[in-house]
Amino acid sequence: MKFIVKWNIPKGSVVDAEQRFVKTGGAPPAGVTMIGRWHGMSGGGVLIAETSDAKALYSWLGFWNDLLEFETTPCVEDADAGAVLAALKR
Repeated sequence: MKFIVKWNIPKGSVVDAEQRFVKTGGAPPAGVTMIGRWHGMSGGGVLIAETSDAKALYSWLGFWNDLLEFETTPCVEDADAGAVLAALKR
């Protein structure tokens, strides 16, 4: 399953978050594939992760939870969304 993860860095955490990212690279744990990550210029960003183990994703976000605020949602791709919508009886 794929997940959209948006994050925000509160003003008081920016320096610590930057230092941790430079030190660790922010790589995902085993069981999570990072499809892409984009850093905005306003102290936040978004990543797309894929995993069949929600606990692994939870663990990764937990590592950053003291510095970042997250909004995480499962998602589907266009083809899957289209198939679901086409199957709806309206």
